[in-house]
Amino acid sequence: MITYMTLNKHTLTNLNFNLYLGVVFNALSEFPAFLIMFFYIDKINRRYALIGFTALSGVSSVLIAVLGQQKGSLQIVLELVSFFSASTAFDMMLIYTIELFPTCVRNSAIAMVRQALVFGGVFSPVMVAAGRENQFWSYGLFGLVIGLSGLFVVGLPETRGSVLCDTMDEEEYKTWANEQFIG
Repeated sequence: MITYMTLNKHTLTNLNFNLYLGVVFNALSEFPAFLIMFFYIDKINRRYALIGFTALSGVSSVLIAVLGQQKGSLQIVLELVSFFSASTAFDMMLIYTIELFPTCVRNSAIAMVRQALVFGGVFSPVMVAAGRENQFWSYGLFGLVIGLSGLFVVGLPETRGSVLCDTMDEEEYKTWANEQFIG
């Protein structure tokens, strides 16, 4: 997901569409993604929303690769859906990451998320160049990665309305207490 957002700004050149207009549309699609997170983050289930947004982004990206260069206007619509979904999922993932980890390790967790973003930025030009030969290497590959990586969220707990812990001991006790209550 993170790499796709970095890659997507470069891969617009691989679509059969005006580059400048595509960049404007991408920038405009980030604004509603931010608004959704701002107004609805406390009302939605993070796990299901993250799975939904990553699946939608992944499917849209794979469809771009499958279509090839034949449908310019459909490609840009799919690209915008994919970019909007990836942006929304990225915003939600940052909030979710903050809520998953206790304060004592939260900075390290966020640093690792940022490192993944930088890592994606390093490889995106390579994928764009490969995508000029075959769109699967830019849109298809990242669509599959986004869609499949969203499935890892299934094993994470829902954090909406939960108390954030300050230490690992508090987190372990909270987990133990929840297991005792459920079991």
